[in-house]
Amino acid sequence: MLSVYATKDHVYTLLLDSVCSSATFGQYVQCACCWAVTHVWITWITVDREGICKCGYPKDKHCEDPIKPEDYVGEQWDRHRHTKEAPTDAFGDISFGGLGQKTGKYVRVSSDTPCEILYQLMTDCWKLRSPNLLISVTGGAKNFNIKPLLKEKFRRGLIKVAQTTGAWILTGGTHTGVMKHVGMAVRDYTLSSGLTEGQIVVIGVAPWGVIHKQEDLINPKGNLPVQYSLDEQGQGLLSCLDINHTHFLLVDDGTRDYGVEIELRARLEKHISQQSLGNRGSGVTIPVVCVVLDGGPGTLNTMYNVMLNHTPCVVLEGSGRVADVIAKVADLPVSEVTLDLIKQLMERFFGQEYKEFTEVKVIEWTKKIQDIIRMSHLLTVFHIDEDKNSDVDVAILQALLKVPKSDEHAARQSLERQLELAVAWNRVDIAESEIFTEEIQWTSCDLHPAMFSALVGDKPEFVRLLLENGVCLGKFLESEDMLCELYAHLPSCFFLRKLATRVHGGKIRRGQEPQPGSTKISLSHVAEEVRHLLGSFTQPLYVPSRVCVFSSLFVVVSQVLSKGLVNPTCSDEERTTDKVWDSIRDLFLWAVVQNNPELAEISWEQCRDCIAAALAASKILRKLAQESGEDDSEEAKDMRELASHYENQAIGVFSECHSWDAQRAQKLLIRVSPSWGRSTCLWLALKAEAKSFIAHSGVQALLTQIWFGELSVDNAPWKVLLCMIFFPLIYTSFLTFSGSSQEPELKPLNCSSRLMSLFTSPQVKFYWNIASYFGFLWLFAVVLMIDFQAYPSWRELLLYVWLTSLVCEELRQFYHDFDGPGFRKKAKMYISDMWNILDVLSIILFIAGLVCRLQASGTVFYVGKVILCIDFIIFCLRLMAIFTISRTLGPKIIILRRMMMDLFFFMFLLSIWVVAYGVAKQGILIHNEDRLNWIIRGAVYEPYLIIFGNMPNNIDSEHCSMNGSNPLKPRCPVLNKDNMPAFPEWLTIIMLCVYLLFANILLLNLLIAIFNYTFEEVQDNTDTIWKFQRYELIKEYHSRPALPPPFILLSHLILFIRGVLLRYPPQKHKPFRQELEKTEEEELLSWEAYMKDNYLSSTRQVKSQSMEHRVQDTAEK
Repeated sequence: MLSVYATKDHVYTLLLDSVCSSATFGQYVQCACCWAVTHVWITWITVDREGICKCGYPKDKHCEDPIKPEDYVGEQWDRHRHTKEAPTDAFGDISFGGLGQKTGKYVRVSSDTPCEILYQLMTDCWKLRSPNLLISVTGGAKNFNIKPLLKEKFRRGLIKVAQTTGAWILTGGTHTGVMKHVGMAVRDYTLSSGLTEGQIVVIGVAPWGVIHKQEDLINPKGNLPVQYSLDEQGQGLLSCLDINHTHFLLVDDGTRDYGVEIELRARLEKHISQQSLGNRGSGVTIPVVCVVLDGGPGTLNTMYNVMLNHTPCVVLEGSGRVADVIAKVADLPVSEVTLDLIKQLMERFFGQEYKEFTEVKVIEWTKKIQDIIRMSHLLTVFHIDEDKNSDVDVAILQALLKVPKSDEHAARQSLERQLELAVAWNRVDIAESEIFTEEIQWTSCDLHPAMFSALVGDKPEFVRLLLENGVCLGKFLESEDMLCELYAHLPSCFFLRKLATRVHGGKIRRGQEPQPGSTKISLSHVAEEVRHLLGSFTQPLYVPSRVCVFSSLFVVVSQVLSKGLVNPTCSDEERTTDKVWDSIRDLFLWAVVQNNPELAEISWEQCRDCIAAALAASKILRKLAQESGEDDSEEAKDMRELASHYENQAIGVFSECHSWDAQRAQKLLIRVSPSWGRSTCLWLALKAEAKSFIAHSGVQALLTQIWFGELSVDNAPWKVLLCMIFFPLIYTSFLTFSGSSQEPELKPLNCSSRLMSLFTSPQVKFYWNIASYFGFLWLFAVVLMIDFQAYPSWRELLLYVWLTSLVCEELRQFYHDFDGPGFRKKAKMYISDMWNILDVLSIILFIAGLVCRLQASGTVFYVGKVILCIDFIIFCLRLMAIFTISRTLGPKIIILRRMMMDLFFFMFLLSIWVVAYGVAKQGILIHNEDRLNWIIRGAVYEPYLIIFGNMPNNIDSEHCSMNGSNPLKPRCPVLNKDNMPAFPEWLTIIMLCVYLLFANILLLNLLIAIFNYTFEEVQDNTDTIWKFQRYELIKEYHSRPALPPPFILLSHLILFIRGVLLRYPPQKHKPFRQELEKTEEEELLSWEAYMKDNYLSSTRQVKSQSMEHRVQDTAEK
């Protein structure tokens, strides 16, 4: 037990540590005075109360040691001398039972407990969030009635202000008077919202001595919730705790008097009002407001004292007594508030109670009322009859937003403080009506602190309001430090964990949540992580400072060189401006990575490059959801939903653009976007796997245009094929040329241009390559079946040359990348395509077969031929990739690939039954078979063939070997002494029937059902998937040399000479990315922003019309 005589600060520190671990907290007070001879010196004790101490407690409630009457004879009772503090024995959880099983927290504390300790208890041990507002409700301690309309407005308004602002409500805590009304408001909210544990924090500060059934609250260990029931019938002169409060501070000064908690409550309110508001050092402290209902002289004194401490008060007119008296005189000049007027009002509102007041008291109260009226900027009266639609919450918040008009500088500071308060409360309505008025002019810099608080506090409506009232994002995010501060204050999310891991070098363990503001983040970290999410094909969004990143020089030089190759006409000044500091993009990116749909939508609406921004957001969110490793988690699902939303937004804006001007819309797809790492919308959509966007008719029109090259898209395929064979036809009007892939107008071309346009068209390249590939397969088949000699013939040598050309083309494709991400990235991108894996496998097998085939040994020679035969199968399967361009066959190939995945998992299930039956059957029929090939045949192969109706015949002696001596025959079944099979025939028959039932009927029909489900599921999306995969084939043949294999070796030789020997820059592929002049780009972005506004306007109109239609239908019903 800790004694009061120890150092008091040390005592409270130890006790606070112990209560957080379910031990003890605080001090309570026990009376240490004499009880036996109290009537000698305590004159008010009557005979009826003999044995009752001055403190109000009987003898058995005192501690044992201090009962020494001779030490206190003749002394006046003094609380400080005749009481002592001891560790609290009442704390923990309190359960009130009843509807909803309400549970709260409570603790018995000394009236001298420091408020710092109490506040720490509430925030650290009770886990309460620091309030944005403290509402101190005071008034009548006895039960009183108020008008139903006022009661409803008070309850609804109090809960609304507490819910929207994150306020704490502070009351007396007992189930009487105004505290009861507050509790009923909380109860109604809890029942209507369906929450067992309400979000409203209501703290009752009650005197311990007057609590009814306080012995039920004694809980020295604090490890079990105490049961407390409301007993108004048997409480007598005591009071019950209100069961609708959430937390209780039970103040004990050693007596059983009312009012002992007033001093501690006042100190606690003052201490809370000195705490900083929010998580940034803006200098704004937690505001406190006092709400007054009814009340007597004590309430008047409380109201007077809090207003002297510059705390605003809200008085509810119509609630009775003191509240009504002040409400009646609040609008009068002080000179008219006379003693006679106060007497009349008090007699009117107090009734019979007024007769007990003395003249001196009435005069004192009149002076206090006059002083209260002089502080009119701190007084707000809620008049119920003025506005039927107003609630108490508006009056409470308006009371804190009254601005003194005397000093302009002080008024400006007060306005900024009020704006911070409104943001903390998240009350946009109050800010619109009280702060952003026509009389007050705000600059962007004035609103920056509020903008930061709104962003960090996740208050999207306030962000929109601040943007509408003059916040310039360019100025707000002008400095790098502000953006770093925003990233440092990211809420707990997967991206923050990734950033913390990158900052700390991978030392953050899974499950360790970095706290917002605890990690120092630079934009170089953000740029690296965002580039990882977007893809290595993009350039870093932020240029790291030279003093922070050691390798930045190499990165910047490589970026400048790459830009110089793409557009050598750009000057050095223009190259540096390519690294744009796009404030709107930065804010949008900040909102996207934390998976915040509201803030992201507000930022996206401000973006000019909105299609690229939406597709980049879709890519980032899908990558984050993929890397989270928890596909079923709510965070991953929300990311995927938001990614799909922005894909739809991109589709909506692009559809609007395409409907107005198809050519300009297509230019948006291939325009290089400096804001998003010099990528393009088309490439972002592909990397984001935005299949619906790629399947859009406008995107497909661009791909078709690229596919035909300079040939007109109106040419029929048979015309193109005929001109490929009889090319002089191109000099007639048989084929139509577009002249330019960017201009639809038809114009004549000269002879060489026509010939070049024909054979450089991706469509023509594709047809030639199909013919070449069929020729390769025909030659391969001829060599394998007819001309596979010991010494290679001219056909086989031609086959090797042909394959060499295919290998060279694969190498060219591997290194041919516009952005050049490096060897490892290229390899990762290359093997991500299944067809490339088949290409590599077929080439490796061919080389392995060739090596074996060239050996002198006959066995190895034949092994080489077997390998080449298997390789021929893979080359034939590669034909499916060629036909993906077909609108008819392409979707079917997609379905086939999905069914192959289903078949793989089905074979796993089937293998269980095959092996189970096969091993059992082999063990029963055959005794000690030691030949591995016949073991595998009997245990796996034969059971597999049974599924298809092929029954084994090795049971007969004609088809088997008795001792296994014949290697071409299996061992015969075990025979008994009568030369009959020893195995029980009935058992094998049952096993075979069960096996066929499950394997042949159940599993095969399951496979058919799976295929049917896959077909129906994929069939609806095959067109979209086919259009998405069509791009890769178009891109491949667009960059492919014009000559088909094996003549393509000439093109490879030319490319080698140009790129390696002559060091020429790589050829620019304009149809897939296009650099625009600055003026043209500005015009295009302005047009895109205009189209986006049209799209958003039409979307909002559709939503409003649908809402009006629903309201109309409801009204008609």
